[in-house]
Amino acid sequence: MSKFENVSVVRKANVYFDGKVTSRTVEFASGEKKTLGVMLPGEYEFNTGAAEIMEIQSGDCKVMLAGEKEWRTISGSGRFDVPANSSFKIAVDSVTDYCCSFLE
Repeated sequence: MSKFENVSVVRKANVYFDGKVTSRTVEFASGEKKTLGVMLPGEYEFNTGAAEIMEIQSGDCKVMLAGEKEWRTISGSGRFDVPANSSFKIAVDSVTDYCCSFLE
């Protein structure tokens, strides 16, 4: 889906890692929430509450989920699923555009 219809956007930005990762929250009438954001080059670690689907729209990065020993490479676009109450590391090589869907 390249466009979201009939949504609300939270005006306040989510800012992490001294502004190197930013996003905006998009809320759907169904209660579903997503964030749309950008990550600048660097290495970051995120913890999850709810399960997440991370969709990389563009950029180059490597991802390692909690418990894994190998990095997965994403070039251009791709996705990865993160379990609830877990974490993941992401090493961003070029500016990366992402969409994160929160599952309940």
